[in-house]
Amino acid sequence: MTVPTVGAPAASSPTARQAAGPRQLWGRLRHQPLTLVSAIVVLGVAVVAAFAPLLAPYAPDDTDFTAVFSPPTADHLLGTDDLGRDILSQLIFAARTAMVVAGGSVLVAMLIGVPFGLILGYKGGWYDRIGSRGMDVADALPGIMIGFVVIAILGRGMLILIFAIGLIFSMNFARVVRAITLTERKKLYVESARVSGLSHRQVIFGQVLPNLAGPLAVQGAVFLGNAIKVEAALSFLGLGLPDDQPSWGGMLRFAAEHQADHPLMAIPPGVAIVVTVLAFNLLGDGINDALSGRRRTRRKARKAQRLTLAAVEAARATSRAEHDARVAAAVAERDVVLDLRGVSVALDRPAGEAVPLLDDVHLTVRRGEVLGLLGESGSGKSMLARATLGMLPAGVRLEGGRVLLDGTDLTAMSDKRMRAIRGSRLAVVFQNPQSNLSPVHTVGRQLTDPIRAHHGMSKRDARARAAELLELVGVDDVQRRLDQYPHEFSGGMAQRVAIAIAIAGDPDVLILDEATSALDVTTQSQVLDLVLDLRERLGMAVIAITHDLGVVAETCDRVAVMYAGQIVEKGAIDAVFDRPRHPYTAALLAAHPAIDRDVDRLPTIPGRVPLAGEWPLGCHFAGRCAFATERCLEAPVALTEDVRCVRTDEVVLEGAHHD
Repeated sequence: MTVPTVGAPAASSPTARQAAGPRQLWGRLRHQPLTLVSAIVVLGVAVVAAFAPLLAPYAPDDTDFTAVFSPPTADHLLGTDDLGRDILSQLIFAARTAMVVAGGSVLVAMLIGVPFGLILGYKGGWYDRIGSRGMDVADALPGIMIGFVVIAILGRGMLILIFAIGLIFSMNFARVVRAITLTERKKLYVESARVSGLSHRQVIFGQVLPNLAGPLAVQGAVFLGNAIKVEAALSFLGLGLPDDQPSWGGMLRFAAEHQADHPLMAIPPGVAIVVTVLAFNLLGDGINDALSGRRRTRRKARKAQRLTLAAVEAARATSRAEHDARVAAAVAERDVVLDLRGVSVALDRPAGEAVPLLDDVHLTVRRGEVLGLLGESGSGKSMLARATLGMLPAGVRLEGGRVLLDGTDLTAMSDKRMRAIRGSRLAVVFQNPQSNLSPVHTVGRQLTDPIRAHHGMSKRDARARAAELLELVGVDDVQRRLDQYPHEFSGGMAQRVAIAIAIAGDPDVLILDEATSALDVTTQSQVLDLVLDLRERLGMAVIAITHDLGVVAETCDRVAVMYAGQIVEKGAIDAVFDRPRHPYTAALLAAHPAIDRDVDRLPTIPGRVPLAGEWPLGCHFAGRCAFATERCLEAPVALTEDVRCVRTDEVVLEGAHHD
């Protein structure tokens, strides 16, 4: 077998989007208007706090007994309180108190919680178990009560209040840091640091801690606002700062005591608390979105919508017209069992925008055929299977298109009707059977439940049918095996059980979602032979989702290649593998190892599959394609003659030729 040769990426080709650095982070933040407004508010409060003596018209404790409970005047813009003290001056000096208490308490919370969470997450084992139970106990106690106890024991004062609030938030920081550290400690850079001889302290605080800067910044911004709320609540109850220390909570307490004398006294501190806390929370959310790169700017979204709406509709119309013509011909021959027409799936974000996950997918599956769905991880293969089954995750919805099973539109069905379809008409086998089989139920129980659900059999008849299914999939000594648990089966045998469960309802279409990727080569071959044999016996269609070209070549009749939520090429196995027409298909074939290849190093596809929300306007593969030009990026590309490429007639690609 020879392999295709793919040229080096064009110098002008777009590159994959990199992780957010300081410049890119600022580039994202400056296009988030709400975040910028929040930052300006926070900065304004900080400036007022820093220059309070210069900005305040009076000292906070200056009294004027001739202007008690004065309404707003030229001398006192917000009026005065019961002692004639200027409310505006108190409000300005209270901003300094709020910022100092908030900053100090968050610093204390980090100094306590961050090392605690780092050690628990990095050490694991008994350290983590005991520490986690301690955090659970701390979380069970109302935070405000912890503040009461600390103040009751140590007394009132600025430093004591900072310590009390910091103690309240410390376990929140510890929990967040622990969760992230549990993931970070498994990464290669940690292993490399340990192998290089660094001590645990150096690894924890020198390697892991810097990687937590982003999440800590987000949590810190949010907890700054929460600290202001807690300080205001404690001062309002008379348990926070002394009366001679200006604070927004203390001002609210005085306003409540003298509401009848000066009804407007509560408005300035109340507005200051609400605006400042809201600004900190929005700033934290904005930093989080910018770090993760999840939120698009409204300006870009509107511009992209104006530029691409017509182009997208034109591309989809072209793909839909060609697909419908092919389906009409196939339906006339009565061989199409599953028809996906323009399936588009999107993820709804809290901000109201929708992130596309699948884009205008057209696909047909004929009776008795094995269709391979090929592509790298992140291409949308499993999401397409979930859309077909009507089992999209929470927050993900079908944005457009139809899923037709023997001409019946599944997307129009209720969940109750879809439950009757799953298992009886559509079935699926997932990747790891040991994880997808219940560990606390016997194999017989897991087989008889779907049989009884779909066929209404008695327990005895269902058990007999379960034994027949196990025999059908090649399991020996079925009566004994029915009473065993999944952990008593090997990986290959457990996968046979999963297949038996899937075909218990006599489905028309069986979806194999990476069903053999976790198995060794010999067992994988046996399972694939079993599936092909069942296809012949039962006449069902099979969709094999995989990234293994060898599996597709050996078992499938047709193949559809997916990339970044789109079908980029489809056709008969020999045609696609011998004469690929899309550069992505050719690149996949080039990267596949073969026995008859005499090369020192296999070629790879530069870059990565773009994440959802990062897809370019035109060809989704343009950023990694060796043949991309400006024309590839100008407009959405339609699926024409089973290939999605504007240069398919210009570029000749080499395929994998079978001897």
